[in-house]
Amino acid sequence: MRPSVKFGLLCAGTIGLVLAAASAGAADLAANRARYGVSLSSAKPDSGVVAVEGNMTVETGEACDGWTTEQRNKFTVHYTEDNPDLVLSATFVSWESKDGLRFRFSQRELKNGELDKEVSGEAQLTGKGQGGSVTFTKPSASTLDLPAGALFPTAHTGLLIERAAAGEGFLAAKVFDGTNDDNANDVTAVIGAPLNAEATATATSKVKSPLLQRPSWRVHLAFFPADITVDKPDFELTMRLLDNGISGDTVLDYGDFAIKAKLDEIESLPKPAC
Repeated sequence: MRPSVKFGLLCAGTIGLVLAAASAGAADLAANRARYGVSLSSAKPDSGVVAVEGNMTVETGEACDGWTTEQRNKFTVHYTEDNPDLVLSATFVSWESKDGLRFRFSQRELKNGELDKEVSGEAQLTGKGQGGSVTFTKPSASTLDLPAGALFPTAHTGLLIERAAAGEGFLAAKVFDGTNDDNANDVTAVIGAPLNAEATATATSKVKSPLLQRPSWRVHLAFFPADITVDKPDFELTMRLLDNGISGDTVLDYGDFAIKAKLDEIESLPKPAC
């Protein structure tokens, strides 16, 4: 039996999440385009997974009114002889206002070249710390209410950096990231000790860039489903998060197996002429 694979895990807060930029004012944000090589980090014997290979590109751009994120993933999961390989690809595009109150999102997932899932829509909060609503156009027209205190991915990353810079070691938040049509996920973060800019440049990757010469923290995040009766996270993510919103090498643990996203290239993107 194949393990399930959830997309959108390295964007917006992610995604991802986590790979999205921080909110304005919370960090010295860097618009950038980063490319990561994807490989298998570990696998349980009964997972059936023997190798993973692929790549991921994450582009975080700044607009006059918000931050944009575009992430493209494509990788192949190799199984034991009993199962054929699985080619997975996904595209995630989002825009989030700089005040963290509005969010537009679109995600498309393919399995072996065939459409598997689409999610798109827009969300808004009535104010900071307040609830809001989501209007989906895909997979079907629907709406849901967001709970008080919900955050969108960019605002969550900004708060995470803010708490880390203040020396705090834990953050729990409800985050809506637009990668599925469920409500906000509970996301817990454990923040490690800081590294200075020189140590970060050494620890982050072999890639040389001024963008990586920043203070950073090792961060471990657990993403729990919106269903409060479930006490096991959907997945866990460990990364080095820089204070400009950039993520270095990242490990995503799905339980049965884990994949590593290794930073291979990074370049800065221009700021808008507002």
